[in-house]
Amino acid sequence: MSRYLARRIGQALLVLWATFSLSFILLQVLPGDAILIKFQNPDMGLSPAQIADMRAAYGADVSLWQQYLHALGNVLRGDLGYSIQAGVPVTELLATNLPATLQLALLGFSLALILALAFISNLTRFGWLRSLLQSLPSLFVSVPTFWLGIVLIQLFSFRLKLIPVINPGEWEGLILPIVTLAIPISAPLAQILIRSIDQVQTQPFVAVARAKGASRSRVLWRHVARNAMLPVLTIAGILLGELIAGALITETVFGRSGLGQLTLQAVLNQDVAVLQAIVVISAAAFVTLNLLVDLLFPLLDPRLKTHTGAAV
Repeated sequence: MSRYLARRIGQALLVLWATFSLSFILLQVLPGDAILIKFQNPDMGLSPAQIADMRAAYGADVSLWQQYLHALGNVLRGDLGYSIQAGVPVTELLATNLPATLQLALLGFSLALILALAFISNLTRFGWLRSLLQSLPSLFVSVPTFWLGIVLIQLFSFRLKLIPVINPGEWEGLILPIVTLAIPISAPLAQILIRSIDQVQTQPFVAVARAKGASRSRVLWRHVARNAMLPVLTIAGILLGELIAGALITETVFGRSGLGQLTLQAVLNQDVAVLQAIVVISAAAFVTLNLLVDLLFPLLDPRLKTHTGAAV
């Protein structure tokens, strides 16, 4: 098991390195220069020599390879660099904006799980309701996040005037963003869960449980659900990582503070250090979540634990 864990951690570190390297190259080849954008402003009154000194202070006057090695070394030490526009360490900006994004993402994912469970058609005996529940995920999965957010604002804020979007309360301001995030994420969760439950219910042990007199709900939750959760857990780990990217878009639509607004400002000002840090943080969250999912698999299915132990 230790060898398996070491191999998975090594793969995760390789993905993070590749993400950092690729994002560094793409950000460096973008047209424009964030330092010139800020310091060539006539209002600042800086001479060309002073601007050259600023480029040297930010390490922009050396070759691309030297910049890459310097940035990689700083990241390994936990130093994500300085924001050119804000003039503060990037870690301070992340510490200020990351909690709001995490709160939105976790609440949105929790609501998505609740909606996915509500879509389980096996809980109802009515054919029309079963067909409706099975068709909703296909509809929700095709809804763009930004479009859904705009529609919810138009409906609940401007027409019905139920939830204000201008100076809302702390929790009022979370309602529409959470729903906007949850609906598209709940759809693939529900689709995988419904398909997995249908497959597990055809297994012989389910027929044996029913033959022993177990009720429908007991068979579903005690025998079927645990075995059906494995593929759902896989897609949940992927979607939770993607949910952070969805949160960035949602924050921009609703004008909420967080990584979304920070990303938007960094793009407008070509603040490479901030953009690089957001990409690395997002990749680290995605890789960590999927690593945890892989480690949880043997706990849910003893067969995988035995197979893993035999393989290592």
